[in-house]
Amino acid sequence: MLNIYYGEMQGAVYNTASYFKYDYEDEWIVDSFVKEMILDVDKSVVIDSGVIDSPVLGKIPPLTLSGGVKTLILVKFNREKVFNASTCGDNCAKWLLRIAREEDRTINLRHLMDFGEEPFTVRILNTGQIVHSMKELVPIAGEFV
Repeated sequence: MLNIYYGEMQGAVYNTASYFKYDYEDEWIVDSFVKEMILDVDKSVVIDSGVIDSPVLGKIPPLTLSGGVKTLILVKFNREKVFNASTCGDNCAKWLLRIAREEDRTINLRHLMDFGEEPFTVRILNTGQIVHSMKELVPIAGEFV
């Protein structure tokens, strides 16, 4: 299940780009799930662990990926940390839910992310409530962001 803490959170990694720079591992980039995320979010194709083909930037290293994709990769592979997912756009929401389907994950949000029209399951750690739609999520999250 995806757990979300809204607002400032003690111990959360706020600067995900810097954390990614020093923490990511080459094998993460060539993981099939990560390749799919990169293609969907950044519209880029992973060639190998050090080269990604971007339609906008050409051949780039993993450090040049979008902040959203970097955060998604960290959430997927670094289970012990809580990351600021406000670096992610709404196009990352479905990926956060997919990552958390396999294993519980906790993220920090400082904005209202749109998880879409489809039903989902999210626990809001600020209140302990579990919600299944944006209609349920918005009034609760709105109290904290």
